[in-house]
Amino acid sequence: MKKEGKRADTQRPYKLAHQVLCITGFNFRLQSLIGYVELVIYPLRQDLRRIKINCKQGRIYRVCFQDQWEAPFLYNDPTLEICQGDVKQRNLDFFESCHASATAAVDPDCANGEVTIRVPFEAFPLVSELKPLRVSIEFSLETPLGGIKFVVPETDSNQSMADRGAHLFTYGCEDSSRLWFPCIDSYSEPCTWKLEFTVDVNMTAVSCGDLVETVYTPDMKKKTFHYFLSTPTAAPNIALAVGPFEILMDPNMHEVTHFCLPHLMPILKHSTAYLHEAFEFYEELMSIRYPYSCYKQVFVDQAYAEASPYATLTIFSTNLLHSARIIDQTPVSRTLMAGAIAQQFFGCFIAMESWYDEWLPKGIAGYLTSLYIKKAFGNNEYRHYIAKELKCVQEYEQQVAGIVLDPSAQENSTAKLYFPVNHPHTVSPRYQAMFERKAMLVIRMLEIRIGRELLLQTLNKLLSLAIQASQQKFQPNFNIWGNMLLSMTSFLKIKSTVTGKDINVFLDQWVRQSGCARFFGNFVFNRKRNVVELELKQDMNAKGAMKYVGPLTMTIQELDGSFNHTFKIEENKTKFEITCHSKSRRNKKKKIPLMTGEEVDMDLSAMDADSPVLWLRVDADMTILRQVTWEQPDFMWQYQLRYERDVVAQLEAIEALEKFPTPATRMSLTDTIENEQCFYRVRMEAAMCLARVANAMVANWAGPPAMMTIFRKMFGSHTCPSIVKQNNFSNFQHYYLQKTIPVAMSNLRNVHNICPPDVIRFLLDLFKYNDNRKNKYSDNYYRATLVDAIANTVTPAVTTFTGPGLGPTASSLTPDMKLVLEEITRFINLEKLLPCYRYTVTVSCLRAIRKLQRMGHIPSDAALFRSYSQFGNFVDVRLAAFEALVDYTKVEADPDELNNLLDTVEDDLDPYIKHGVLKLLLTNPPFTKQDNKSSMGTEMLVERLWRMMNSGTSNDARLRCGIADLYFTFYGRTRPSCLPIPESVIVLNLKEKRTMVHPSLSLSEIGQEEETIHEEEDSILWTPIKTDFDAPSFPASSSSSTVESKKRKADSPLIFDDIKKESSAEPNIKAEVEENPCKLKIRIGKIEEADDFLSPVSQSALSSRSISPVPKTPTSSTTGLAAELMTFASPSPEAVLPETSPTTKPNISVLAPPSMGSNDSPIGLSEDSNSQPPFETKIDVTESSAPLEEKPSSGAAPQEVPQESTEADPHKAHKAKKKKKKNKHKHKHKHKHEKGEKGERPVDKADKSVDRKDKTSEDVLQKSDSAHHLDMYSRSPDLDEPSSPEFEVM
Repeated sequence: MKKEGKRADTQRPYKLAHQVLCITGFNFRLQSLIGYVELVIYPLRQDLRRIKINCKQGRIYRVCFQDQWEAPFLYNDPTLEICQGDVKQRNLDFFESCHASATAAVDPDCANGEVTIRVPFEAFPLVSELKPLRVSIEFSLETPLGGIKFVVPETDSNQSMADRGAHLFTYGCEDSSRLWFPCIDSYSEPCTWKLEFTVDVNMTAVSCGDLVETVYTPDMKKKTFHYFLSTPTAAPNIALAVGPFEILMDPNMHEVTHFCLPHLMPILKHSTAYLHEAFEFYEELMSIRYPYSCYKQVFVDQAYAEASPYATLTIFSTNLLHSARIIDQTPVSRTLMAGAIAQQFFGCFIAMESWYDEWLPKGIAGYLTSLYIKKAFGNNEYRHYIAKELKCVQEYEQQVAGIVLDPSAQENSTAKLYFPVNHPHTVSPRYQAMFERKAMLVIRMLEIRIGRELLLQTLNKLLSLAIQASQQKFQPNFNIWGNMLLSMTSFLKIKSTVTGKDINVFLDQWVRQSGCARFFGNFVFNRKRNVVELELKQDMNAKGAMKYVGPLTMTIQELDGSFNHTFKIEENKTKFEITCHSKSRRNKKKKIPLMTGEEVDMDLSAMDADSPVLWLRVDADMTILRQVTWEQPDFMWQYQLRYERDVVAQLEAIEALEKFPTPATRMSLTDTIENEQCFYRVRMEAAMCLARVANAMVANWAGPPAMMTIFRKMFGSHTCPSIVKQNNFSNFQHYYLQKTIPVAMSNLRNVHNICPPDVIRFLLDLFKYNDNRKNKYSDNYYRATLVDAIANTVTPAVTTFTGPGLGPTASSLTPDMKLVLEEITRFINLEKLLPCYRYTVTVSCLRAIRKLQRMGHIPSDAALFRSYSQFGNFVDVRLAAFEALVDYTKVEADPDELNNLLDTVEDDLDPYIKHGVLKLLLTNPPFTKQDNKSSMGTEMLVERLWRMMNSGTSNDARLRCGIADLYFTFYGRTRPSCLPIPESVIVLNLKEKRTMVHPSLSLSEIGQEEETIHEEEDSILWTPIKTDFDAPSFPASSSSSTVESKKRKADSPLIFDDIKKESSAEPNIKAEVEENPCKLKIRIGKIEEADDFLSPVSQSALSSRSISPVPKTPTSSTTGLAAELMTFASPSPEAVLPETSPTTKPNISVLAPPSMGSNDSPIGLSEDSNSQPPFETKIDVTESSAPLEEKPSSGAAPQEVPQESTEADPHKAHKAKKKKKKNKHKHKHKHKHEKGEKGERPVDKADKSVDRKDKTSEDVLQKSDSAHHLDMYSRSPDLDEPSSPEFEVM
């Protein structure tokens, strides 16, 4: 209920009904686009004066209402620089607080946005009558750093872009549409869409909705694709792809269309041939048709993720395509495509209402995908998939952090995390991946609670109501489209209607709190009473553990069959008694019935003569999120492995038998490998376990190396078993086993802890006699596993070097290692001539070479891996090279190599590679927070990482949060120990008469600074001052954004036009600044006269500053913040600029959007760590501009802060601080001002400023494609050139 109230407070004062997106031109050479959007908005309040929308990294030329009234607008994006003005703080708690505040300041769900548009006076009558407003925004995008990707291959420049395969596509995590067009970037604001894209005649534009028509220009050089999406859809579910695509209409479903890059049509046909089966499965499962009228799949290069679903459209990576000869990639590609279709139902058609409800569409889509896996690949594969996902979730919660699916219920439920979880732009990528897995598991648990049929009926009801709502016309006063948004409330209402069951206890336990249940148990058999005495404990002290209260099922296999017993778990330690149904009859011959109803013969000689119990399992159906550590004798595990038909039970038995290296264990594992009726994944795991058991039994192992006889029996030639037969992969179980056994054998070790020579020769013979000529399937994955196997045989070198500086040489290699190195070299060189699918052999060879280096057999050198990591190589090869470089960096403690890796994270052209390198650094970090004395943990590294996550990755939220993960891995949550302690950190506590650390560095004080003594000279502490002047009105829901804008420096000059008219129109609306007390740190130059600082600026000076309404990157200048502060502190609403000195001209830093020059290249996409922010223009206000004149006011100017007070000793600084606190109340009342007179702007000065702006805009625009500009403005013959309206302060 608290959450609903919060939403009501931040509700937007208008509703979006329809949006038009028209992009009139794309320039692949300059990587730019130009176009306009039109939003149809219905006011919900008669006093609507501000409209906030989302737009990042774009240049807005003009905002117009009803195609006739231009409107001023303001751009302010605090996410460009999270910790603004910060110098000393370097702990993640401080960053977390700032990150959450900055994200909320532009969150559309909080009625905020980067762009604030002021409704023109002429539109006030329409607003008062609550009639719709048409808001047109003309914009362009140049060299975007995120949101949209231009892929332009570097080939012959004489070729056209289509011949070169150039294409573009949009990408990003949730709420990233703002990166490529202005919109209300929220899932809670669906609307209908009209989409128009003008491209070259040999290009194809693919977007959401139905393709209505394609119109060619008169010269037949361009064509425009018109799409219409009649189903209400939110802006984050809109996407675009443009390129010379080859088009395939699905032969089984004409509503489905596939797009791929040139020359990929054959593998596209094979990869998508099954897709109609997924549609049919989902429609039959939920008894409802696919909600859209069409579906499109586009396969692109350098994709952000392997699959990115949007409304009626999914963008896939080209790497998912494969031919009929490939085995291993088939299940991966099919699962991803089926998952994208499931997200069309839940995620695109039915979207989340708020981020607290994200787990519902994510979990339901994952649940539907798991059911498809069960249908397509079988029940064994499904149960293995569920067990694997469950293990991943419980390991993450145990090692990293707990996962709360709905954090709104408990505000402190995620307090231990170092990142906010209430928005996707602040969540760790690892956490987000585990969040989606846990959501799927919880929906599956709900299926077990209420039944599968009832859950499917609930999903059917949700879809039916959404389809009915999507066919209704928009009505502003009624939430007609509310059924298309999924929330906890609506889900519980529908579920209660369908099932009549209450699941609040279930939600409280698994959705509103984190953790997994952890059980430890054992049992003994009481022969006299014929009962099993069972003891079960819960570990409550472990990280990620939770106290489970509820039912738990125990499955006991007896001689007379399998029986389930359900117990109520209430305490941490519980004892139960299970009465056995049968008695011991080991001497009687009778088949034993299993859970499946099958009866089998068992050899009962190994079991206890008095016990009828064969084995016992806890929670066999995985009905809860749990980790079970179960103790029972080894013969029970062996029986469970041999005769239990559940693959999860068999895998649990294999894991347990590793602790019992006995001949009986060896025999049971061997029988499992040879058992043709056993699931292939169980046989693979048994082979790996047998190698570990053989190593433990090496002292008394008899016979040839483990599994060699099995392999030769299955795959050896009949006449000569030592020579392998020609490859025949028609039996997929044998294929996977043939890949696994060599890798398992390579882990064998003798008593000297080296690989037996027989195994090395056996593996080399597999290389030698491998023959794939008559096989209809490719053997690239098989050869890659052989390389992995031969690399696993490498053990640390024992050669000693006598001379200083000497390393391993070719002469120092052992004969076996020479053969291994020759084979690896031959394979990697052969790959350059005859590359295989996805370069799998090259990937394995790079890993093998790195292992030879790490083990000391060849010199450790990173040059080879650097060459393979360069842009242009295949993505898997690059990631394998980066994996080796990360390992090299850790082993050699090379800070230069670490900087090179961070350069890749910043500058690489492929966003997938950026994220991949970060994942590798997190998986194998060069050092951790426990390594306090690491030579790599330098102050320079701290500053670089801080800059990257603070301001260097503002256009890629996933990358920013990944860097925060890396920072946490390196240094933890507190201030890095490698940083020097600032002098002002140690302060004098006069009350206790001792020195202490400044409270701003304490974890408990972060974000709650009481009174701060600044660490640097020439800095002033300003506090908000209550004002009485009439300010431009804001909706009541936007008060939070107003406070947010005061807390941080503005990223653009906050200058407002004359607001006299609006003030008169709104006499009763005032800015209530005093209700939100906060403190501001403003860093300015040395101030001689406080009156000069507070003096206003004439309109002409302000107009000359307004170069561009939309800056692209933040500036370090405090000019914008000073202007924003003075709007609340000065008696006039006009902006004020600080003056550096009475005798010098003030330098005003203004951000102008970058112009596309001839020297621009894709390489220069990142910001240098030590340079000024890019595209920053320094403008000197000359004497010809209006001077900074002092304007009298009713209130006195603020008292000047003496400069020497910041340079004195700490005692004087403390006295000044104490005096300031004493007069704090008096100081506030001293700065109250009366409402000042507002002067009208002179017409001649305004015209001059407009001329200057138009001239500046024209010069900048001449550098881009002029044809695009002509196309854009052809729609409005009255428009000559785009103009930049003046900024206005809110």
